[in-house]
Amino acid sequence: MRARVVRVALVAAAVALFLLAVPLAVAIRFSFFADEGGELERAAMATVVRVGPGFSSGDPVELPRGQGEVRLGLYDPAGRLLSGAGPATGGDTVRRALAGGVARQRTDGDLVVAVPASSGERIIGAVRASTPSRGVWARVLWGWAALLGLCLLALGVAVVVARRQASVLSSPLEALARTSLSIADGDLTARAARSTITELDEVARAHNAMVGRLARLLERERHFTANASHQLRTPLTGLQLGLEAALADPDSDSRAALAEAAERSRHLDRTIDEVLRLATSGTAPAAPASGQAVGDLLEAVERRWHGVLARDGRRLAVVWEPESADLSVPGRTTDQILDVLLDNAHRHGAGSVSVSLRDLGSALALDVTDEGTAVLDARAIFERGTGDGSGIGLALARELAEAAGARLSLSGTAPTRFTLLLPMGGEG
Repeated sequence: MRARVVRVALVAAAVALFLLAVPLAVAIRFSFFADEGGELERAAMATVVRVGPGFSSGDPVELPRGQGEVRLGLYDPAGRLLSGAGPATGGDTVRRALAGGVARQRTDGDLVVAVPASSGERIIGAVRASTPSRGVWARVLWGWAALLGLCLLALGVAVVVARRQASVLSSPLEALARTSLSIADGDLTARAARSTITELDEVARAHNAMVGRLARLLERERHFTANASHQLRTPLTGLQLGLEAALADPDSDSRAALAEAAERSRHLDRTIDEVLRLATSGTAPAAPASGQAVGDLLEAVERRWHGVLARDGRRLAVVWEPESADLSVPGRTTDQILDVLLDNAHRHGAGSVSVSLRDLGSALALDVTDEGTAVLDARAIFERGTGDGSGIGLALARELAEAAGARLSLSGTAPTRFTLLLPMGGEG
């Protein structure tokens, strides 16, 4: 691009200089010859003053000496040279002067001017002044050389300016190309810088907006993959263990095992829907999930997690007031958040685990407590990649809570207690 800008600028400058220089060159030639003709005319007029009335009767006339290479000659009315320098006969130039006017002509390499000399109202002769044209041409060529030098200087300045402008125009585009290559190599934090050119700034803003949106989409996709993997692993494991236990025990109630498997499958389906809903919440309005009675929800949570904790010799206590059992909460969201919190207590907590419900009037508070000690502060514990696990569960739980208009916080560290504040009858 730099070479193209310089080339276009040079072509434009060359065309402009050509259109300007050619008329100037013609004007220089015309001006120099006109000036020389004027000098010859003044020299001839100064000589005519010396021609008195006695000239026609044969009195001699002393002509002045011309300056430089100027030659002066005095001719009679017949066109013959009487004194001074010049051809023996004056030719057409002298004849036109004898006819009563100033005559100019270039002949045989000379520039010639003839002026009539008169006495009273009668022309008694003519003065011829001439000089070689080569002297005038020398001055014309010097003028043309100066004009050519100015044109070359102008072209040089045009090159400097064109290179500067080419750098100003191409540098932002080159920087944008480098930024695009960085993004193509996986650096989604790279952004195009602003320049001093409005149009290129518009391109940079559009590019940055596009990259930002792509980065958010890719981040959402990565989060969806991680969230789905995290949320499906435990239910799938429970479903698999339940089916394997039923197959291993020939005396087990297969109908009960199938009913439990069906319930876990429905839970898996709800888990997938909730993770998908969270993934699309940033690009399109999420379909609201119907509310669910909090008592039914807590009973289902107790059924899923009682056996998991009991296999490790740990106790699960789920406590709520009977009058709060029919209060509506965003069911799927609450279900997923409680699964995350109980899974966190199972993997990283200690001792007994309790889930308790408190009615706060305009909201419900669900406390999940174990007998362990939280080693991270309330802010860092919800960041992705934090802790000795995958660092996904608690971050996902907070995202689910925020998407439902709820709030999840670490309300105690010794023992560890998480509190979920839920809007009643909200969407999930």
